[in-house]
Amino acid sequence: MAKFTIKQIMSDHWDSFYLQTPNVRPVVNKEVLKIINCQNPDFGHALYLCEHCGKFKCVPFTCKSRFCNCCGIKYQQQRALSLSAKLINCKHRHIVFTIPFELRFIFRKNRKLLNVLFKSASQTFLDWFYSLNKSQNFKPGIICALHTFGRDLKWNPHIHMLISEGASGNSIVWKEFHHFPYLMLRKKWQTTLLANLEKILGKSYFRSFKNFIYSHTKDGFYVYAKPSLSSSYDVVNYIIRYISRPAMAQSRIIDYDGSFVTFWYQRHEDNKKIIEKIPVFEFIQRLIIHIPDEQFKMLRYCGNFMSFFNIYCKKDIAYSSA
Repeated sequence: MAKFTIKQIMSDHWDSFYLQTPNVRPVVNKEVLKIINCQNPDFGHALYLCEHCGKFKCVPFTCKSRFCNCCGIKYQQQRALSLSAKLINCKHRHIVFTIPFELRFIFRKNRKLLNVLFKSASQTFLDWFYSLNKSQNFKPGIICALHTFGRDLKWNPHIHMLISEGASGNSIVWKEFHHFPYLMLRKKWQTTLLANLEKILGKSYFRSFKNFIYSHTKDGFYVYAKPSLSSSYDVVNYIIRYISRPAMAQSRIIDYDGSFVTFWYQRHEDNKKIIEKIPVFEFIQRLIIHIPDEQFKMLRYCGNFMSFFNIYCKKDIAYSSA
């Protein structure tokens, strides 16, 4: 089977797409041109000489773009190793925070609001931990990663959270927490996010829309948790899989004939394999909307990490396990 690449598709059609598409963000053009020219010797290379046979070898530079399927995979693996060294040595839970379809357009229209997703997801858990024991103010270790894409590449911003199944308090070094009340967290996530959005957007603009969302999502927004991750190997694997990866693996492209792209994805609702054939311009559009603005951090830390080890050094602090 022929192997089709996103670089090939972009090289064939980017100039035409760019000319015909208004308001393409500058960062998008910059990142796409990086991909097109990735490993092109004309844009930089290293020349190596063998002292024994006298032969030269030219090694072209890569683009280093996270949007590039080749360079992005290397980047995420390096980032995963760095992150795994910062994790507290305990079980972790992988939690996904999603928003309803009706809210998604707001974050695409104003990408600065994506910061609110990070803030609201972490605030949901920190507020809950605080309510368990206000004097201790327990804080877990939290890593949040933003994904803006669904399996079909459409705009679907959501947060992947990696949280420790335990937390440190003001005087208690460490207490384990294994039960997370997800129905309550769903409603808290909804309340926190909508309240934070209203603070930024204003009551006059957002209040009626907020009431509409509440009336259509009486059980709160979706909060999904996968089983605990106990070993460092499992944790690193999840970090590699869910943090800083390109929007689409090239292995999912079944066919490309110059005008249409055919690809597959596994539908989230029933895990059924769906094959979709779309015009090449639509395929490019679906990809580039997931390129973040320049200097936007897709990964955020929250809660306790190294501070836990500083607390642990104190000799007169009690240890609690539940």
